[in-house]
Amino acid sequence: MKIGFGLDVHRFGEEEGDFEIKLGGVSIPHNHKILAHSDGDVVIHALCDALLGALALGDIGQHYPDSDAAFRDADSRDFLRQVYSKVTIRGYELGNADITIIAEAPRMAPHAIAMRECLSGLLDVDISMVSIKATTTEKLGSIGRGEGIEAQAIVLIRKVSEENVPADQGAGS
Repeated sequence: MKIGFGLDVHRFGEEEGDFEIKLGGVSIPHNHKILAHSDGDVVIHALCDALLGALALGDIGQHYPDSDAAFRDADSRDFLRQVYSKVTIRGYELGNADITIIAEAPRMAPHAIAMRECLSGLLDVDISMVSIKATTTEKLGSIGRGEGIEAQAIVLIRKVSEENVPADQGAGS
């Protein structure tokens, strides 16, 4: 078994209005946009980092750099599919993922089940393997002032078969 941890933070834009942000692959109404190179889904980005970390494969920025125009406005669900294939090709599967979203707004509780369903579907695991929780910072710091949003993820992966890593997809891939 291996454990990985991931964290991602993105700022909100200054402009207020009727926008949607992506969290856990789900569109959620909010009064600010997330500023990011891709779709800014902090939940999926933290989860990708946790999975990559469990295998010592670096972080999401190494695999999908914001300096690469190919990832401009990219759908983070594609990142998660690709990252999880790195897990499975090495003979591992998800034991569980525990994700915490840290934000003053929007309220996450109404969207938690939809996020769990989306993530468990992308990972092809039972919904019971994916936990989504949310908290605030009690108005402390930049997150507390509503300037951004953060997600933290921890995963347990377990070995289920021998590695089947192609020669060109070693530890640095």
